[in-house]
This record gives sequence, C-alpha cells and structure tokens, in this order.
Amino acid sequence: MQTMPAHAAHHDDREIETLEEFDATVPARGTLAGFRVQGVDLTDRTRELLATDTAGAVFLGCRMREDAAAKVRADGALVFPPVPDLPFDPYRGLVYSPDELFENLADGYEATPDARAYAWFQQTKADGDIFASMLRAIHDDAVSDALDELLRGARVVGVMGGHAMARGTEEYAGAARLGRELARAGFTVATGGGPGAMEAANLGAYAAPYDDAMLTESLGILGKAPRFTPSVSEWARAAFEVRDRWPKGGPSVGIPTWFYGHEPPNAFAGHIAKYFANATREDGLLARSNAGVVFLPGAAGTVQEIFDNATPNYYESRGEPTPMVLVNRAHWTEKLPAWPLLRALARERSMETRIALVDRIEEAARALKRIGG
Repeated sequence: MQTMPAHAAHHDDREIETLEEFDATVPARGTLAGFRVQGVDLTDRTRELLATDTAGAVFLGCRMREDAAAKVRADGALVFPPVPDLPFDPYRGLVYSPDELFENLADGYEATPDARAYAWFQQTKADGDIFASMLRAIHDDAVSDALDELLRGARVVGVMGGHAMARGTEEYAGAARLGRELARAGFTVATGGGPGAMEAANLGAYAAPYDDAMLTESLGILGKAPRFTPSVSEWARAAFEVRDRWPKGGPSVGIPTWFYGHEPPNAFAGHIAKYFANATREDGLLARSNAGVVFLPGAAGTVQEIFDNATPNYYESRGEPTPMVLVNRAHWTEKLPAWPLLRALARERSMETRIALVDRIEEAARALKRIGG
C-alpha cells in the first residue's frame, strides 16, 4: 500500500510551518536565529518571541502582537506581515486539504475559500494590479515548495484526462479502478485535481484501503450528481458524502488551477496543490510525475500535456525518459491522432522504449510497469 512521505521529517530543519513545530523547536534549540517561520499564527506566543533570539530570522505571514513584532524586528529579523482581507494565505507552508478549500460548503459553493479565491483572482486580474500579481506569484511559489516537501521520496504516477468524463459512466469507473491499482502498487497518484477523469483517479486512490463494495457504492452515490454543472455545490456534496461514510481513504495528490475557475477541485485528493498560474501548474504536475504518466482520452488540454511531457523525454532534459501510456487506441490514432506523432518523435531516441498505446484502461498499469524498466 502506498504511503505519502511524512511532511515534517523532510523539509529544511530551519523551516517552521506549524505551531507544533514552533513549540517543539524553541525549547529544543533555544534560538530562532536564522529560522524561516511560514504562515504560523504566533499571537499566543508573545512570551516565547520576547525571550528568544530571532536574529536573521524571516517571518512570512505570521500573525503576532505588536510588541513581539517590534522586538523581532529589533533583533534584525525580517517580518512580512499577513495581508488583510485576502481569501487565501500567500505565505502558506503546506498544500491545501479538501476540507480547507470547501469550508462553508453547507452555505453553497460560492461561500467556500476556493470560490472566493477565484473571485478575487478574476477581479484583480481585470485590474492589472502589480501588488495582486506579486501575491499570486508568492502563493504559487509557496505551494510549489510545499509540494516538493510532500512528494520527496515518492514514486509519482500522473493520470491525465479530461474534465468531461461524467460520474456514473463505465469510463469513470475504469479510471477509478486504475487509480486504485496504481495506489495499491505503491505509487502516489497525481492528477490535474479537477473533475472527470482526474476525480476518478483520485477517487480510486482514496478507495485503495477498502474493498470492492466500497468503490461500487461510492460510484453509485457520486452518480446522483454526474457533473459539476449546473451545481458545483451538489457535485461537491456528493463527494463529501462518500468521504464522510469512508473517512480513512488513501492519499493522493491533485494539482488544479484557479486559471480554470469554472472547474472546481475534486475532494478525493487528500493533498491539493492549487495554483493561480496554469503554466506553473502544468509543468509542475508533469515534472513531478517521476514514475510515468497515463493519458486517458481527453481534448486539447490532454493533447497539450502529452507533448509537454514528450519534450523533456525527447531531449532528456530531466534525465532518463519517463514512461508514457496512452489509453484508447481509436481516440489517440483516429479522433485525435497524437500517437502516430509521438511514435515518430520517439523513433531512435531512448524514449522509444518508454511509450505505449493500450486499448483498455485495465491494461494501463501493466503497460506502465512493463516500460518502466
């Protein structure tokens, strides 16, 4: 069974990203000199801040009382204060959870932090405000840092596919079984984090610790709200109904973007790295899929991902080429003939043995292992 690397054990030991880490570090080390404290609410830690050396420390978006802030600045620390009235924390130290992004879902999707962040993005993008664009960049950089820490040491398989695949279809069930098989084989499943094929693969990873009956019942519950239109709220609530009924699901990663704001994140990825910049998100998703990528039938976005992935494999700019498995022969040779072009590109390159085309989704995991070499 796949496990995600423990967060705290892997990041730089001078980084503090939770109150628990702060409380463990101060007595153990006796100093915060040179530390980086990121997105931690320190309003109730004034006594510790006043009594501890913070020379050369950096506090990113940490709430603290004015006397504590004055003291750490006098020590020579840099304090980047929280930005008021933002629907997100640009300095966050960890990736998102579904519960965090969908908080207040009972009041409708529009009330959630996810929807509010998208509304802020739309407004500030239209204004062309330099401060807002800087905040977006800082946020995305913080998310990338958190994602790298989360995935350190993991064998990540990306599952790509379109958002149009509806719950309740055989294709959706097949994508869920694929995600489950990959998770059970010890891989960390990563998707674009949205609906459709992406949600199905994350659902499969979530279902990995449970039996077949759980997945069958989950598919039935989700089928009652097959698409995120017309109501994102109903679509998301069906997912949380599954999560509430089976709360100990397996972990996986979703990497969505507010750039496609009409497309909500799915609630089955336990770890959600959500970005404002789609280019950063696309490249980050593929670059982190170090154990290969499975491409399910999709449209323009999936075609783009195939060749975004093929390019570094062709030039070996990220080292050895990683496996690429395309699923559904008719789709990738006739409807959108990406396979013949991919095969022509790969000819006489080392990536030639790392690409495969399979007809059925049930063959994808086997093909991935075969060409993973």
